[in-house]
Amino acid sequence: MEWLTIGAFAKASRLSPKALRLYDELDLLRPARVDPDTGYRYYAVEQLERARLVAWLRRLGMPLARIREVCALLPPAAAKEIRAYWAQVEADTAVRRDLAAFLVSQLTAQPRKDDTTMLELRYSAHSDRGRVRPGNQDTAYAGSRLLAVADGFGPAGAPASSAAVEALRFLDTEELPAGDVLNLLEEAVRGATEAVRDVANGAGGPDEAGTTLTAVLWTGSRLALVHIGDSRAYLLRDGGLFRITHDHTVVQSLIDEGRLTPEEATAHPQRALLLKALPGEPPAAPDLRLHDAHPGDRYLLCSDGLYGVVPDARIRTVLTDAGTPDEAVLTLIAEANGAGGPDNVSCVVADVVEGAA
Repeated sequence: MEWLTIGAFAKASRLSPKALRLYDELDLLRPARVDPDTGYRYYAVEQLERARLVAWLRRLGMPLARIREVCALLPPAAAKEIRAYWAQVEADTAVRRDLAAFLVSQLTAQPRKDDTTMLELRYSAHSDRGRVRPGNQDTAYAGSRLLAVADGFGPAGAPASSAAVEALRFLDTEELPAGDVLNLLEEAVRGATEAVRDVANGAGGPDEAGTTLTAVLWTGSRLALVHIGDSRAYLLRDGGLFRITHDHTVVQSLIDEGRLTPEEATAHPQRALLLKALPGEPPAAPDLRLHDAHPGDRYLLCSDGLYGVVPDARIRTVLTDAGTPDEAVLTLIAEANGAGGPDNVSCVVADVVEGAA
């Protein structure tokens, strides 16, 4: 039998030696022979076909776990699996294309100086323990100006999430002062940070409590968004569902760096590990931005107990079909619990509607 060194095999298969060592560890492409004295890997010429298939599938962006499944199939079944994978890639790409178009329109939209239409919010909020957790550490709130979701963690996670939202509640009852609404929201988050820190210290120390926080402040024509952690905000507009927050997690950073695909992220052991949260030491800077509101927009704020088990496609269907925010909230929570309810789940849904003149 003709043996190829790892260097020669890498050149012939267009896989790097580093990739070959990884695929050996993952039992995806084992060497045909390993020298017992040196540990050096040797490959058979017959393995080149599988190696090239692995290389091509990686170029498609297919996750390693799925590549292993494809390589174990007979050619007709493998072709069917590749076809199904690419159909999903095209669907996901279409979603990202729509999001890109939305962002372009959002950034280039001109103020409508002659538009005197009065807009207001119709809203609903609910938080549920789920089917597994012994208690609920989420907090959800909806008012005429403020919408918020917080997902607490640690032994005192429940009072931490409650404290974070409570620290923002004054924004819902007071007249908004003239000036930069984002600065106002950022200052309110500083108060929320201190409130969560007080909860943590009262419970025994900084590791005893923390929370995510995703909130929007309604100005009458725009929504000012503040976000920290991995709760999310979505916008349903003209039939398209757009995620308008970016997760502050380890797996999201790996996706951003191209080291992980979204499919691989769902099974990553650190998928729940946050890079930013309240209170944070030192305090982490939240994401802040403004969104123009259009009549007919529907916004969703939710904890990861929803999107972690309910796919975006299903979330879009529920938000599209539900007649009222209350119906949408209750249906989404039922969907999460129907999928096992492994976590607390909180939802806030708000519609932008034309108000009375």
